[in-house]
Amino acid sequence: QVQLVESGGGLVQAGGSLRLSCAASVNIYSMGWFRQAPGKEREFVAAINWSGDSTYYRDSVKGRFTISRDKAKKTVYLQMDSLKPEDTAVYYCAADRASAILVVVESSWHYWGQGTQVTVSS
Repeated sequence: QVQLVESGGGLVQAGGSLRLSCAASVNIYSMGWFRQAPGKEREFVAAINWSGDSTYYRDSVKGRFTISRDKAKKTVYLQMDSLKPEDTAVYYCAADRASAILVVVESSWHYWGQGTQVTVSS
């Protein structure tokens, strides 16, 4: 069984930074992040492959967010800089054993964390 535990969420001012962490019970090939704001659909944020040489981001976070992973720690990170109020959401860690998946599609991922709240104030 694969378990994912997110941490690092909190309240920050617009323009500030926050780093999310997702610790996995085992190493798994594909890992990523989704987010869901109140009243909105869950949306793809970022993803990374096993070696870390392939990363994917939604357009609205490119240049501001950076995804990385530490295989020794079985952990994926999401460094969020220049945060905006529209980044406010519950952020979910996701993982899958497959090496080639449609990362932007929620149903492509088979393992999910419980979520961590990120709130960006004006």
